[in-house]
Amino acid sequence: MAKKYAPDELNDLSRQELILLVTSMQEQMEQLNANMEKLIEQISIANQQRFGRHSERLDVIDGQLDLFNEAEALSEEAGNALEPSIDEVLPQQTKRKKKPGTRDADLSGLPEESIIHSVPEEKLIEHFGEGCYRKLPEESYKRLRYTPASWTVELHTVEVYVGTDGLRQDEFLRGDRPADLLRNSIVTPSLEAAILNGKYVNSIPLYRMEKEFQRNGVYISRQNMANWTILCAERYFRPVYDRLKEELFKYHVTQADETPVKVINDGRGAGSISYMWVHRSGEYYKERPVVLYEYQKTHHHRHPEEFYKGFTGILVTDGLAQYHLLEDNLEGLVNAMLGPCKKGFL
Repeated sequence: MAKKYAPDELNDLSRQELILLVTSMQEQMEQLNANMEKLIEQISIANQQRFGRHSERLDVIDGQLDLFNEAEALSEEAGNALEPSIDEVLPQQTKRKKKPGTRDADLSGLPEESIIHSVPEEKLIEHFGEGCYRKLPEESYKRLRYTPASWTVELHTVEVYVGTDGLRQDEFLRGDRPADLLRNSIVTPSLEAAILNGKYVNSIPLYRMEKEFQRNGVYISRQNMANWTILCAERYFRPVYDRLKEELFKYHVTQADETPVKVINDGRGAGSISYMWVHRSGEYYKERPVVLYEYQKTHHHRHPEEFYKGFTGILVTDGLAQYHLLEDNLEGLVNAMLGPCKKGFL
């Protein structure tokens, strides 16, 4: 337990002792805040699972934004945020009796570093005597070392030349440089891939990644990470989405459904209901299934109507009235219902 100081004792402390005391208190406060943050999150999740409505959204948890639109909300919140300047163990193996050689198989494919533990000649002579020893086969074993996330600043230098004579005089020639992921941004493909993996694969909120980066001495705001994610989605993932939609429309049978979600910031009041529309290929198209998500603020019939323009085939849905209009408004589309108000077929 930390010592408690009486007012008189504090008056007797030297300046250096007071500085050390305040510094210690600050460190304890930071740790307390971090522990409190984790505790609040655990309690909120437990309460949500036990008492709350079983929806497809988590409430705000101490800065954690909605699972669906955290990047969008932070990006809008930041507006034109200034671009910052430059300033795995193996998958857990199922516990079972291992066969001989399994460890080597588990470690295969990882880079190896050879570490030799030699015996100095002086020590051999001192122990055995000169010429009174011979070398036996070496003993080898393996250990697995983990290196936390590492950071490297890429300093790109582009050579520039100018012509000084003839027809090429005053013309410039620069060295070939790789295209930036985003213009005038420090973000690289590896950095954005780490952010996407953390956020959308490992479900780590951006504010946690921001703190983790800071613990490694790298200061990238969650707003910058959100902006990078939005811009990369529009520039690099939108063409992939459009291409998958083309593949979806090649199938004769597709399926659609919608589910309500709550988002934090989309221009309306907190708690407003939005919808995530899901479009996927029929269940028998197992070789190349296609699943596409589409976020919309409402479940108006114009949303699926706009999405399925140009589609010729059967669209399997539930009994939602909005789907009935598609067959009337879109030539070549046939609406097949599973049954009145039957949900969850996706």
